[in-house]
Amino acid sequence: MDKKICSIVIALLLISVSTMAQDHINPEDRVVDMNSPTFVPMVHIGKTKVGNDSIQYVKTSNVYVFPPLDFKNKSQEIAYYRLVYNIKKVLPIAKECHQIILETGAYLETIPSKKERAEHMKRVEKDIWNTYKPRMKKLTFTQGKLLIKLVDRECNSTSYDLVKAFLGPVRAGFYQAIAWTFGSSLRKNYDPQGADRLVERIVLQVEAGQL
Repeated sequence: MDKKICSIVIALLLISVSTMAQDHINPEDRVVDMNSPTFVPMVHIGKTKVGNDSIQYVKTSNVYVFPPLDFKNKSQEIAYYRLVYNIKKVLPIAKECHQIILETGAYLETIPSKKERAEHMKRVEKDIWNTYKPRMKKLTFTQGKLLIKLVDRECNSTSYDLVKAFLGPVRAGFYQAIAWTFGSSLRKNYDPQGADRLVERIVLQVEAGQL
């Protein structure tokens, strides 16, 4: 990924770095298999009590059915599958980011003073640059911009608000200025019903194990 978009993406990953298991493979290092699901479909078998009887049930992931896509030309079809590839590549990273942001937020609540929280977040920001910069450089510019959108989707909050919550308004403004310079915005909302409708369709299918 271009080093300039790196600064935007890394700003979103405001998390404390946890020790990974040795066999852990980061999402950006995984080979994207277009013929196999990115996420394993959920199958849960359980029992429920109905009157005096116990009835077994099976709960599975949602199955999404959309109208077939009508490609006007070959280049449009290629663009669609490129988008599918990029979503399968970066969606697991967005989910990873969301989970660790939740964990970091919970940890910050245990720190008693504002000064100590600020000092902790300075260390976190430094650790993020050292840990995530080489990871994010493995993504393309397009994948980096898509990741920003999907982080917004997963966290239900704009990237700007996430940075502001962790590092404060000054640092949020700094990263927003970088994003604005290169044609993006940390304030922009993910729009699943509008501009991001096709992305949302693909994401739902990828999450359900259909792609």
